Amino acid sequence: MDNFTGQHILSVNQFDRVAVETVFDVADKMQPYANREKRTTVLEGAILGNLFFESSTRTRVSFGTAFNLLGGEVRETTGISSSALAKGESLYDTARVLSGYSDVITMRHPDAGSVAEFSEGSRVPVLNGGDGPNEHPTQALLDLYTIAKERASFGESIDNLHIAMIGDLKYGRTVHSLATMLCLFKNIKLTLISPNELQMPVSICDAITNAGHELIISDQLEGSVEADICYQTRIQQERFSSLQEADKYRGKFRLNQQIYTQHFKSKTVIMHPLPRDSRADANELDNDLNMHPNLAIFRQTDNGVLVRMALFALVLGVAEKISDFDRPVHWYSTKNTANN
Repeated sequence: MDNFTGQHILSVNQFDRVAVETVFDVADKMQPYANREKRTTVLEGAILGNLFFESSTRTRVSFGTAFNLLGGEVRETTGISSSALAKGESLYDTARVLSGYSDVITMRHPDAGSVAEFSEGSRVPVLNGGDGPNEHPTQALLDLYTIAKERASFGESIDNLHIAMIGDLKYGRTVHSLATMLCLFKNIKLTLISPNELQMPVSICDAITNAGHELIISDQLEGSVEADICYQTRIQQERFSSLQEADKYRGKFRLNQQIYTQHFKSKTVIMHPLPRDSRADANELDNDLNMHPNLAIFRQTDNGVLVRMALFALVLGVAEKISDFDRPVHWYSTKNTANN
């Protein structure tokens, strides 16, 4: 992707390494605005159509926050039942109408390929906020950005990374997108740990090995996993035919301080796309890890705002104009002093 301006962001496959690094460079410049050290009105008057036809908290609010921090306004639609789609309107018609009200649209939908279908009718750029079990490109970018920042603290880069992905790898769109995007880097080792029935799709495993990376597949968390990153995922119960089927796998892989110490290095970074399932029968990431310095899950969510700010700035062609519209912050804020 040589030029982001006016482009849809639908798939990780649109990105080469240069494009990824461009997003990261712009995201770095967004830190003072996210920290409320200053503000920008570069998108004053612009409107984001935030269309979430599937449940979401972090992604939906993160997109809206990112757009607001650039000075823009947000209009939201949540749930299919409250939209014209429930009346039989096509995605194409919905796109033609709502793109007339917006300058950019973010969309989440439960069906794979739905956001790409929607984009065909849109007159403005569309960003994929997750299409069923298929893709989540902005999550992959913020995960990679988090990995880059965490690795940099040890004087290392994404190249030569060993990452262990644990949990529901069949339906987890975040791991699908992240694994695919990691193929852009050098000498990656992926250890995939999941129940046999929830293994990573073959197409993604093939892409990993075809890119020359090392792949280990297991249904057990055992021995010493010498990973730099432990990426834990929840059981995607909304993708199963019944709650009872999902319950068969819930809580199979848990991580607490004892298990972490037993299986991982002292500097292994713990990541999770959230929400983590904290119910007693799941408890994917125990609360005894909450204050662990290597727990990066909340740094991930903070980084999501930076990455989404960068994407908005790039697709709307204002990445080089952000500081031209700087303004002081007039309210009290602890953002720039908070311990992240």
